[in-house]
Amino acid sequence: MDHWRSGSIFTDNPVSGRGAMAFSLVLCLTMSACSAESLNSSEVFTSQQHRFQVVPLVEGLEHPWGLAFLPDGRMLVTERPGRLRLVEGDRLSPEAITGLPDNIAVQGQGGLLDVAAHPGFSDNGLVYLSYAGSGPGGAGTDVVRGRLDGMTLSDVEVIFRALPKSSGGRHFGSRLLFNPGGHLFISLGDRGDRANGQDLGTHAGSLIRLDPDGGVPADNPFVGQSGAMPEIYTYGNRNMQGMALRPDDGSIWTQEHGPRGGDEVNRMLAGANYGWPEVTYGKNYSGTTITNETSRPGMEDPVYYWMPSIAPSGMLFYDGNAFPEWRGDLFVGALKAQLLARLKMDGDRVVAEERLLEGQFGRIRDVRQGPDGLIYLLTDDSNGKLLRLQPVD
Repeated sequence: MDHWRSGSIFTDNPVSGRGAMAFSLVLCLTMSACSAESLNSSEVFTSQQHRFQVVPLVEGLEHPWGLAFLPDGRMLVTERPGRLRLVEGDRLSPEAITGLPDNIAVQGQGGLLDVAAHPGFSDNGLVYLSYAGSGPGGAGTDVVRGRLDGMTLSDVEVIFRALPKSSGGRHFGSRLLFNPGGHLFISLGDRGDRANGQDLGTHAGSLIRLDPDGGVPADNPFVGQSGAMPEIYTYGNRNMQGMALRPDDGSIWTQEHGPRGGDEVNRMLAGANYGWPEVTYGKNYSGTTITNETSRPGMEDPVYYWMPSIAPSGMLFYDGNAFPEWRGDLFVGALKAQLLARLKMDGDRVVAEERLLEGQFGRIRDVRQGPDGLIYLLTDDSNGKLLRLQPVD
């Protein structure tokens, strides 16, 4: 598989890459001035293909993490300290939704994480939440589902626990996504223990695939394999905080944090090993080498990677009508780099990157497409915001 590297701004020199020559294709534009302290819906931004405004809808969210749209247009937003909020139009309900689990571990990167509505929400009212759940041995990523009844989550049940629990507050993942076949995918992190990435006997460092009730699909790749967790769909993953469905073929894509560099975009294939920590473009935070290998037979190459790291979180494949020239493009939010990356796709290859809103709105935690075809962002801050990108004629 061809893959591509994002390097320094305005750089287009070829560099050695995993399995193929990788080129920096970052196409950064100078945007009109805007600050997070003076959000103004009259600001107009000019990208390569569209002019757009960034409209603030809601502020005052405490480190928002995940966003889900309900069929009637309302939105659910998670706050990492452990609150589930309801947004209707541009109004944030003052009270949080009750009924959440009582074992949410708010520590380090942990807390209440992603939210997803069941594909049949209109009929069953089911909502899914992922969070750092405390338990014997420490904490790990748990997933619950419950029925949304007004401002209460009822009939709440745990459908997945990442085992074993472990100490520390790093690398919980976690995104939730339903595919067209109705399976629930849960992206996890390695919990800060690199060895977990190659250990099929632990859930950490893997992508999980379940039935909506938490059951294990009979065709999961490691069902029946001695010593392997049957819920695992892929492994060798470091910390996946973005996951998206590609509408044209129903494939699942993720992006994950590298250590010091080596953030990756991957297409997820059943049973595949994505290499962490045996192969990586990243280095230790001290600058020392993790491994000299960036490719190995039997391990999947990234479709795209970033050097240096942008700290990606949240992603979507755009297929709306509001921005017709962006249809088919992959959008990735960034925490450290404080930007929205637009990746131009040609099949399964990234052929160009355009960096939008760089340094304008802070850390971008989540990226979603609304039912109106517009793009919505969550910013990760103690005064986090819900923003909407809309076109300007």
